[in-house]
Amino acid sequence: MDTLSFKTISANKATVNKEWVIVDAEGQTLGRLCAKVAKLLRGKYKPNFTPHVDCGDNVIIINADKIVLTGNKWNDRIYLRYTGYPGGQIAYTPADLQAKGDDRLFRKVVKGMLPKNRLGAKLLKNLYVYAGTEHKHEAQQPKLIDINSYK
Repeated sequence: MDTLSFKTISANKATVNKEWVIVDAEGQTLGRLCAKVAKLLRGKYKPNFTPHVDCGDNVIIINADKIVLTGNKWNDRIYLRYTGYPGGQIAYTPADLQAKGDDRLFRKVVKGMLPKNRLGAKLLKNLYVYAGTEHKHEAQQPKLIDINSYK
């Protein structure tokens, strides 16, 4: 039996092939979309996934202002932040984040689904969020994918 053919291939920075993909957020539910985007950023859909390497794709989210939250979550869900000082707990809603910038809500949700280390911070830099259909990454020739076909 040829045991040399059973070697596990571990990806590294030189052997990873990163692609640029566009995800349309119009009519999508926030949490379900961000879970799939986090998997794309991490590279979990690729056969050569390696946990400690940035082998994910660069993801461009368009139509971020047309995202859907079910029920009354725009105003009832509360995110908390603490400054470190007494009385410094700050509460804000998804509507507050959306008003400050369309990318803030996506970054908060996707960041919670990535690893809490230096790799997670590096992966979050591969996420680009735009409110409309226009983006500035045409030179990278991104391909539009159907996010609903991923599981």
